[in-house]
Amino acid sequence: MTKVDSSSALFLCVAMGDEGLCYTVDDALLALGFGNFQILVLAYAGIGWVSEAMEMMLLSFVGPAVQSAWNLSPHQESFITSAVFAGMLIGAYSWGIVSDKHGRRKGFLITATVTAAAGFLSAFAPNYLLLISLRCLVGIGLGGGPVLSSWFLEFVPAPNRGTWMVVFSAFWTLGTIFEASLAWIVMPKLGWRWLLALSSLPSSFLLLFYKVTPESPRYLCLKGRTTDAVNVLEKIARLNGRELPSGILVSDNQIELYDTGNPSEGTNLLSAGKNDGEPPEGVVSNLGGVSSVLMLMSAKLARSTLLLWAVFFGNAFSYYGLVLLTSELNSGHSKCVPHNLDRGKSPDVSYKDVFIASFAELPGLLLSAAAVDKLGRKLSMSTMFFLCCIFLLPLMFHQPEGLTTSLLFGARICITVTFTVVYIYAPEIYPTSVRTTGVGMASSVGRIGGMICPLVAVGLVHGCHQVLAVLLFEIVALLSGVCVMFFPVETMGQDLRDSLSSLNNINST
Repeated sequence: MTKVDSSSALFLCVAMGDEGLCYTVDDALLALGFGNFQILVLAYAGIGWVSEAMEMMLLSFVGPAVQSAWNLSPHQESFITSAVFAGMLIGAYSWGIVSDKHGRRKGFLITATVTAAAGFLSAFAPNYLLLISLRCLVGIGLGGGPVLSSWFLEFVPAPNRGTWMVVFSAFWTLGTIFEASLAWIVMPKLGWRWLLALSSLPSSFLLLFYKVTPESPRYLCLKGRTTDAVNVLEKIARLNGRELPSGILVSDNQIELYDTGNPSEGTNLLSAGKNDGEPPEGVVSNLGGVSSVLMLMSAKLARSTLLLWAVFFGNAFSYYGLVLLTSELNSGHSKCVPHNLDRGKSPDVSYKDVFIASFAELPGLLLSAAAVDKLGRKLSMSTMFFLCCIFLLPLMFHQPEGLTTSLLFGARICITVTFTVVYIYAPEIYPTSVRTTGVGMASSVGRIGGMICPLVAVGLVHGCHQVLAVLLFEIVALLSGVCVMFFPVETMGQDLRDSLSSLNNINST
């Protein structure tokens, strides 16, 4: 079919209502279903999620071990964790822009390389300063996590997108449990350096299979690379044993040219003189950092963006705070010991309790799967934030070890649900043109919460201020739940959108 024929077909299927002559990426994914191709994409993206979870979970073990080995102060111990989040703050923003401008594949190639190299080298750090620098680089690489989640999301059909994103989130839980098991085995015998080295291996697996990973057809279509997008969709069809819809592939942007402008002008835009490798006129194809941020703060997205930032902050602050509290409150620090007596002693981390708490994410995932496509994204998140507050309340005072572990287990279930659902919700509210930038920016704000929480979870507990520390977590979780209630959009069951103007329909639902 020639360019002119394609233009005529597009005019007929959109302007004249003959939809049999064209189809969108969403139509194609719905026809192709979730099959072998998506399973392979899920496995690849899942390895990246396992890697990030392991690198974050090991902070619970490395901090106390390094404090003992190098005679660090509680503040210096906390900064090991904060340095990782500082790097993630930079990486989440940067890689989101890179992947929106240059493609999802290039985004996660760079992040996997940085994470694997810096993670392995940090095991050989000879001093505190170099360890901090390398862990910051690891954080910069880990900041690319939202790129992988957005990449996978763009291959999943809309009707079961929530369920499969929960399955994707299960890889994070797998990573935390694996890291807790690894630490339990490695730390007592081999020490923290071996734990750092072994935890860097999953990132290197992403590099081994990078050449066979496909680019997102939604991204390719947005950039005007329709032929490349069709090639990817045909590959999905072959692996899934299905057939593509008949007609030509069009994007939301091309449809909008007819819906909002003169049809004859739209036809000219897709005439034979138009390069297939160029995006259609009216499509923002080269958004830079400033333009992307301005788009996120536009009238249609500003409210969602600001509320999403608050929820990501609360999620990261609460989640990583609970991870650190699990090791701190079960290592003797819940019974206040002055710094000068505690410093230099061998850490007494209860690997068993940390391991048990990690399993809290499994029922959290099951709850997410049950609620996300039935109760919706907003109700699921707000309910779990409020329940988390209830579980945390007794921890304001010293409790027996068994009760402490049980309460942290319950709180971890709740925060796992909110974290899982917000990573489904965030990519759904943004159009393709700024999807990874939007999620990356929100993730960056979350990293600020992650940077601050060690100073609370470690610093305040070490400083005999357990009541104040837990009260702060209570306030953050409560406010996050309130913010969720004010989200303007419920995205359950909605198609992903390609451009800002196409958000009119979803905002009206």
